[in-house]
Amino acid sequence: MTTSEAPTYALYEHAVGYTMFKIKAYEDIGQIQPEVQSAMTDAQRFQSIVQVHAFEPFRNTEAALENANSIADGVVHVDLLNFLEANLPKKKKKVLLGVGEQRLAASLVEAMPGIRVTFTGVVQELMRGIRSHFRVLAKDLPHAQLGKAQLSLGHSFSRSKVKFDVHRVDNMEWYAYHYPELIKIVPELYNYVRCATAIMDREKMDEAVEMKIKEILQDEQKATTVIEAARTSMGMQISELDLQNIELFAKRVASLAEYRQRLHQYIKDRMEACAPSLSTLIGEQVGARLISHAGSLTNLAKYPASTIQILGAEKALFRALKTRSNTPKYGLLFHSSFIGRAQAKHKGRISRFLANKCSLASRIDCFSDVPVASFGEALRKQVEERLVYYEKGVVPKKNVDVMQEAVEEATVAVAKKRRKAAKRMKMSRETISSEGATE
Repeated sequence: MTTSEAPTYALYEHAVGYTMFKIKAYEDIGQIQPEVQSAMTDAQRFQSIVQVHAFEPFRNTEAALENANSIADGVVHVDLLNFLEANLPKKKKKVLLGVGEQRLAASLVEAMPGIRVTFTGVVQELMRGIRSHFRVLAKDLPHAQLGKAQLSLGHSFSRSKVKFDVHRVDNMEWYAYHYPELIKIVPELYNYVRCATAIMDREKMDEAVEMKIKEILQDEQKATTVIEAARTSMGMQISELDLQNIELFAKRVASLAEYRQRLHQYIKDRMEACAPSLSTLIGEQVGARLISHAGSLTNLAKYPASTIQILGAEKALFRALKTRSNTPKYGLLFHSSFIGRAQAKHKGRISRFLANKCSLASRIDCFSDVPVASFGEALRKQVEERLVYYEKGVVPKKNVDVMQEAVEEATVAVAKKRRKAAKRMKMSRETISSEGATE
């Protein structure tokens, strides 16, 4: 770090994003310091010394808070590093960057070895002027949002520094004020809201309510615990209006949970009908995501295994290619249970193997006359054996033997499926003919 030269750029962190200012060229610091001090109270004169060179807004409030915490700790955030690399000149020998924090300056020197950073001398005067005249300097930004962004970030930053959970009361279930023990006995969300709807005022429980609780939980012992805890609960009294609102919200949550269950069952049925092998191999949810991302089952079947492996991680892939860093090992396949069960050192290998099997399963499902789950079961066993091989070294069965067994099972399954379809068709024809005869 040097203080004899005048800085050429200044980095300013605002609640809305990072701003880089280009400073008027001076031979040494002795020339710029008096001009900065004299122009401190005049925005127009200060604007002739400092001009906006680049601006990068934060993606959202969470990103703003992360960057603010990093700067406060003197750590270079990834967003800041990318911003500097993109906007500083390629030849960094003549660049002297001014920053407002000493620890941040030291971290920048470590993160970007070719850059020179200073935080002393005229830099503090420049930062004071930029802070005072930021609205004039950044005139293209919406001024109405600057104050809101500062206020929002200030509250978020203060909350992050508080040691206890300030959201505890806000995040507490409404019904827990009246019956706090229920959430510990019935932690499942769907059963919890159904029990809350059935109980409502715990002081007015009768035999009908007790029967409803037993019917909901399908567990005599747990239902008895709920009933006994309601009689000795430490919860406070609650008004009738609050109970009505709680009942309204509880019914809404229950309906959303039921809708989710119906949607899951629909996806399961559709995947079993159109892609049974892929569904059996990797699960209906991950399989449906792969098909949706590819556009259709036919498109997915045309993809090579290497594309399926990183499907869903395109942004990370292009970013890695641009920065010449390591490419991602997996995309949507990360949600598979196989990736989660594999050791960290084997995740890349199992993701490649799994992508290969997904490619085979999708092609079998797409181009089979009658798709069945037999091949998916065989491929799933192969992935299971491969996991055991990576962990314990047990050699798996040969692929030829596994596929021969799968073909035999698939032949039987296809014949059975065709017999069922023919029987169903015959019954429907008989029904139609009987209805016609009746008319």
